[in-house]
Amino acid sequence: MTQISKEIGLKMRTFRKKKGLTINELAIILCKSKATVSKYERGEITIDIDTLYEIAVALSVDIEQLLVSQRKEIISEQKIYNPAFFTGVNQFYSYLYDGRANKLIRCVFDLIPTDTTNKVYMYMNFENYDQYQDCENTYFGTIEHYDALTNIFMRNQDTYMEQVTVSILASFLDSSTKWGLFFGISSRPMMPIAVKMLFSRTILKENDALINNLKISKEDIRLLKHYNMFSAT
Repeated sequence: MTQISKEIGLKMRTFRKKKGLTINELAIILCKSKATVSKYERGEITIDIDTLYEIAVALSVDIEQLLVSQRKEIISEQKIYNPAFFTGVNQFYSYLYDGRANKLIRCVFDLIPTDTTNKVYMYMNFENYDQYQDCENTYFGTIEHYDALTNIFMRNQDTYMEQVTVSILASFLDSSTKWGLFFGISSRPMMPIAVKMLFSRTILKENDALINNLKISKEDIRLLKHYNMFSAT
């Protein structure tokens, strides 16, 4: 049993549960025995590449979502430009406050490096960091860096209708957290939205101070009235 097989198996189990499939139901789809699929999820059997693609199709995910990302020292060797906030990371986190549900929403971003850019998967609104893929919404897209700005362009993986963009200002500055805007078309209800979002290279402590920072403040409203536009700096 290898650590990679265990991590792939854990992701496989999380996505299976999110899709509402039992081990037996997935085994039937894959034409495998229930015992074999169970061993896949426990990391006791190394999954061959053909079967891994079949599992991704069965679970309605991209194969990259089942793979284990390379560690920091590999990603830092990429030839593409990565500003300071994103240098040496394959995962980062974000937080927003949803006034419709009156709750803090946590997100995890997984970066998948390529030769020219970074693919990105965003997992929004989950209960457990150990199984963050079991979330309310999953988005996929690309992350593009400019001199003073980072933009992340994504589409909802479940509906393909909901398109969103995240903009982070001054990502070239070496800071553990950055403010940004999450904007696009929301499905609850269907309408254009723009939300303050705090990005972090590490998991933050979820307390009243964090929630208060995420809520629209009097200063935010003052600037909105002054500029006639919503901004996050």
